[in-house]
Amino acid sequence: MTSDAFVPAGFAAPTSLVTDRFRLEPLGPQHNVADHAAWMSSIEHIRATPGYPDGNWPPPSGMSLEKNLADLRRHADDFVNGTGFTFTVLDPGNGDVIGCVYLYPSASAEYDVTVQSWVRADRAELDVPLATAVADWIATDWPWERPDRCGR
Repeated sequence: MTSDAFVPAGFAAPTSLVTDRFRLEPLGPQHNVADHAAWMSSIEHIRATPGYPDGNWPPPSGMSLEKNLADLRRHADDFVNGTGFTFTVLDPGNGDVIGCVYLYPSASAEYDVTVQSWVRADRAELDVPLATAVADWIATDWPWERPDRCGR
């Protein structure tokens, strides 16, 4: 891996993490309505989650479905280009969007990746299990050795 590459050339990013409590798949435009509803219902909860200290996301007043779709398209493009990896978190029973995981380059030279996640307020009990499962997944299936787990 070169010093400026986020992942090594030829690295095939994992596209799934499955547990008995949730399942992850790459976030894309097909999730727009459910993703929008999930985070719009939980703005204050997400803003209080470790890893969202700057107060910029989610916007306190929300955003339009169209603007959310543009965000999802950007995340999907990042995934294809290997410049960032965003996953939707789904309920394994009914497929509802219950959260999101972001794996992006760190702004600090101390870390290889910044790891952020959130769950809907009504699924708050999954916050720590999700963060722990993602940390384990990074250690076993991803190329990074120094993740910034944003205070987790």
